[in-house]
Amino acid sequence: MKKKILGLVLCLFMLTAMLGCVAQQAGPATPTAVPDAPKATDAPKPEEKITLKWALWDYETTVYWGALVDAYKKVKPNVTIEHTDLGSADYMTVLAAELSGTGSKFDIVTIKDVPGYATLVQKNTLEPLDSYISKAGIDLAKFGGITNQVTVDGKLYELPFRSDFWLVYYNKDLFDKKGIAYPTNDMTFEQYDALARQVADPTFGSEVYGAHYHTWRSAVQLFGVLDGKHSILDSDYGFFAPYYNMVLSQMKDGIAMAYTDVSTQSLHYSAAFSNGNVAMLNMGSWYISTMINSLKKGDYDKELCGNWGLVKYPHAEGVAAGSTLGTITGLSVTSASKQKEAAFDFVNWVSGPEGAEVMANTGNFPAMSTEGVRAIISGLEGFPKDAESAKALEVSNLYLEVPYADKVSEINAILDTYHKMIMSGELTVDEGIKSMNKDVAELKK
Repeated sequence: MKKKILGLVLCLFMLTAMLGCVAQQAGPATPTAVPDAPKATDAPKPEEKITLKWALWDYETTVYWGALVDAYKKVKPNVTIEHTDLGSADYMTVLAAELSGTGSKFDIVTIKDVPGYATLVQKNTLEPLDSYISKAGIDLAKFGGITNQVTVDGKLYELPFRSDFWLVYYNKDLFDKKGIAYPTNDMTFEQYDALARQVADPTFGSEVYGAHYHTWRSAVQLFGVLDGKHSILDSDYGFFAPYYNMVLSQMKDGIAMAYTDVSTQSLHYSAAFSNGNVAMLNMGSWYISTMINSLKKGDYDKELCGNWGLVKYPHAEGVAAGSTLGTITGLSVTSASKQKEAAFDFVNWVSGPEGAEVMANTGNFPAMSTEGVRAIISGLEGFPKDAESAKALEVSNLYLEVPYADKVSEINAILDTYHKMIMSGELTVDEGIKSMNKDVAELKK
């Protein structure tokens, strides 16, 4: 009996063991998947912090520099833009010296003018941007042909972010006091000259100048290129003569302030116009934002110049109204930069649609100018509200003040030298033009 009980216990023990093995092989009846813990390498990496060094001028008085930096920071918070202000006087000369050798501290440089650009290209201090442009898929057609005018031997070394053109600024109060109709968007040079003489008052002690010309040669000489037939690269500069004669005659008659007075006083055009006794000023579109902001901040007296307007540049007979001079401001990546990809990203952003909107909202014209951009600028608080001022922003023909060419820096210097001598009376108009022709011809040999 004991043997039977013992056998039964053994059988039960063996059966229990067998069932345990089967259950162990089958696993749990309702399995629950437990995901692997994330590995440290799967976590997103923070973007590398980058500092880019940028050369520019007049940071404190130019509203768009800081606006561009602040807006880009929102897009690329990991990038810090450190600017160095080289000042506006002789900026391109100072920049060329800064970029000499291979130890440049700049990643990005601002290009102020074409002659300076030519010098930097010739010194191999700028990085060709073509491969970066191709990689980014940039459509250069959106720049309206401007980039074609600064392409060197098939290579582009800058992207323009600002494109300015010349207009006539006028003081409405001075015209109102004399009961004279305002300037229009379709004035010939003869009409412009007659209007300046009509509104002027050369009485000593209460002078009102019908027109004002800054010391730059572009304020006088380049009236002559508006026909689309001439440029500063010509060999015969006789086409300057009618405009020199017109301006010098105005100065002689007290219709415009004498060149020597403007020069010796180092009188800035903004000081001349804001003083309230200049009826018309030919100047670039960059002055729009200065007018708006200076009046808003109280730097300009509203009683003297707060009632102002804009019209298109005067034109020669047979030339379309809205024909004007243009300048571009661009950005380049230095060949010495060790962060070229990051530097180009900033250049691309500033010159693209995002940067264009920032520029327009500060009252400046981006290189990518559209009807929408013009609407933003004319809609800014402080912009003249008359319809003619808004129409003045429409350009029919835009000619670069200084087109790119070999030795353009030297040509520019020659023309500038004799411009000063003509305007100061050291040479007659004919003598000065003869000297220009001679020196430029020798340079081109």
